[in-house]
Amino acid sequence: MKKSDINYIWTDKKRTLFGWSLSFTRYFLTETKFITRTGFFSIDEDEIDLYKITDKKVKYPFWQRLVGCGTIIIYSKDADTPSKEIHCVKHVRKVSDLIDKYINIMRDRYGIRGRDMMGGSIHDPNDPFDDGDQ
Repeated sequence: MKKSDINYIWTDKKRTLFGWSLSFTRYFLTETKFITRTGFFSIDEDEIDLYKITDKKVKYPFWQRLVGCGTIIIYSKDADTPSKEIHCVKHVRKVSDLIDKYINIMRDRYGIRGRDMMGGSIHDPNDPFDDGDQ
């Protein structure tokens, strides 16, 4: 699959101390996934389906704020990536809103809401307060 075959909604690189994009970490947002690609010679990609994202947090560390950057932390129900930090990206509030938009589109497509992402309760026969009713 060629790079031109994928429709990226947003893409950026992890930035360094002065806001320069000298890192080998790149972030991609498509309509269905958030992808992190790291490496130069050997490349690793990590994908999170947007509908699996349960929460996110935006941080504005002092040194990143000086160069107009911020960090987004994504929490998900993904088995191998329960949390993902999107370090030092430009226009962090716009990117966060864009991620929200596509999360909601994917959840609507699959008919998933936040309550569907919560873990179910397990009946514990040794718990005196658990009567087994759900």
